[in-house]
Amino acid sequence: MPHQVVGYIRVSSQGQNTERQLQGIELDRKFVDIMSGSKIERENLDACIDYVREGDTLIVDSIDRLARNLRGLQDIISKLIAKGVSVRFVKENLLFTGNSDPISTLTLQMMGAFAEFERTMIRSRQKEGIELAKKSGKHLGRPPTINDEIRKKAAKMREDGLSIRRISILMGLSRITIYKALGLTKTQKELAK
Repeated sequence: MPHQVVGYIRVSSQGQNTERQLQGIELDRKFVDIMSGSKIERENLDACIDYVREGDTLIVDSIDRLARNLRGLQDIISKLIAKGVSVRFVKENLLFTGNSDPISTLTLQMMGAFAEFERTMIRSRQKEGIELAKKSGKHLGRPPTINDEIRKKAAKMREDGLSIRRISILMGLSRITIYKALGLTKTQKELAK
C-alpha cells in the first residue's frame, strides 16, 4: 500500500468552516472533529491516529488545531512518530519525523507553549471583561423570554382553566417557560399538570 497524505481538521463549533483549513492540499483521506480542542476524547483524531501507517504524513493546519496544551501536543506527536508517521504543520511550516533534529523539537515545544500561553491570556481577558460587565449592571447571556405581557396572558389563561400544556401550545412557549411566567414552585408544578 503506497504512503498516504492524511489531513486532520478541527473546528470548535458547528458554524465554523472546515474548508479553510488545508485548502489546496491534496489529501488521500481527511478526518474532521467539530469540538473544542480541550476535549481529551476526540473521536476522529483517535480514528486518524489509528488509521495512519508507517511512511504516511499527517498534515494539520496549525499546532492549535491538534492540541490545546504542550503536554497533549507532545503526546500526540510522539505517538505518531513512534508509528513512523511524519507530522506537518502548515501555518508554522514545521515537519516532524522520526529523525527530527533537536532544534525542531525545541521549536515545537516553544510554539506549543506560546499557543497555550495565548489561550490562557484570552481566557483571562474574557473573564475580566465578564466581571466588568456584571459590575456595570449589563445583562449577560440571552435576553429574558418572559415579560409582563407573557405573565399576564399566561395567568389569564390559567384562571380560565386551561392546563399548562394547553397554555404552552397556544402561546408557542415551552412548559418550563410557562411555569416560570406563572411563578410556580417545583411542588406547584407537580400539582399544575
